[in-house]
Amino acid sequence: MILEVNELAKSFGKVVAVNDLSFSLCEGDVVGIVGPNGAGKSTTFKLIIGLLRKTKGDIKIGGYDHQSMEAKRLFAYIPETPNVYDLLSVEEHLTFIAQAYSLENYEDYAEELLQKYELADKKKKLGRELSKGMRQKVSICCGLLIRPKLLFLDEPFIGLDPKAIRVTKEIFQELKAEGTTILVSTHIIDSLESVIDRVIILKAGQMIMNETIAAVRDQYVGSESESLEDYFLKITADE
Repeated sequence: MILEVNELAKSFGKVVAVNDLSFSLCEGDVVGIVGPNGAGKSTTFKLIIGLLRKTKGDIKIGGYDHQSMEAKRLFAYIPETPNVYDLLSVEEHLTFIAQAYSLENYEDYAEELLQKYELADKKKKLGRELSKGMRQKVSICCGLLIRPKLLFLDEPFIGLDPKAIRVTKEIFQELKAEGTTILVSTHIIDSLESVIDRVIILKAGQMIMNETIAAVRDQYVGSESESLEDYFLKITADE
């Protein structure tokens, strides 16, 4: 298993944001964490990668404790709000990541990513000069550059244009073929239906489903006219 999450919980005072969450991912899995706003998706990501301190539970990445340096070398995290440095150019962001991870011979792959995301002609632009969409593209390129074994993406399509969304979905398929595991969160399941193998549905911090997409279609979607999005909205609706 590349990722093991056991009885993970997080409380903010009396508010339980994540409640006894357990799941595991194998190499090459592409899994969507789906839920309405406030379901605990982003909190779960931040707990796994170590940006938040868990209340209880156990998390292992590649067999290592998730807070260890061995674990941190295995994954990349692309947040919902892209974090770029105002005074670094696009190409300097990639150079910085390459140096931080001691990457060698990364230049060709960096150029390939910039070409795919139509940033090659914007290499010299500073972070403060970029639109939200371009910032998101830079963030994605930085995450992909290290060729992670495990990739976390939080609402990755927000701010991207249709072409960039298509490119990102194609990259998902390429990474899956290479054995990379992808965990991606969204509140819009239609945006991921064509690329994910399995869906984990959260509601109010609890997991209410962990099934393959095929099983959801076969066992739960009520009719041919009902979409996965319809089913998702139905089971996550407030009582």
